[in-house]
Amino acid sequence: MVEKKGVTILLHSGDLDKALAAFIVATGAAAKGIPTTMFFTFWGLNVIQQNGAKSAKLSKMNMAGIGTRMIKRLMKKKHVASLEELIKDAGELGVRLVACEMTMDLMNIPRESLLPEIKEIGGVGTFLDAAQNSDTHFVF
Repeated sequence: MVEKKGVTILLHSGDLDKALAAFIVATGAAAKGIPTTMFFTFWGLNVIQQNGAKSAKLSKMNMAGIGTRMIKRLMKKKHVASLEELIKDAGELGVRLVACEMTMDLMNIPRESLLPEIKEIGGVGTFLDAAQNSDTHFVF
């Protein structure tokens, strides 16, 4: 049997498409039984704050919000999980969700503003330890 060493994901963007990709990879890995850690820093922290996932916009083709509304409508029509649903799924699947302590301090983000799925706050050492113990890494 092949050892499932792990996946680490660094999300530094608050863009809807990048956050969706990050959470799709994370939930897919966790569903396969692969230990998965997501580390949220800078604008990636916006996604894991109250109402942050709901207000995320596309990185390209946003067109003053029209593009974002169109993709969300298309996702619903095609039965693709929303970002809010993927965040909940990640928590339920045991994805380790870590908010960057330094960025929270820098941007005056209080712990209370984070979603309940975020159980851990850590620094770059936390991310590096997870990455060192993983064999697959993604940056979004």
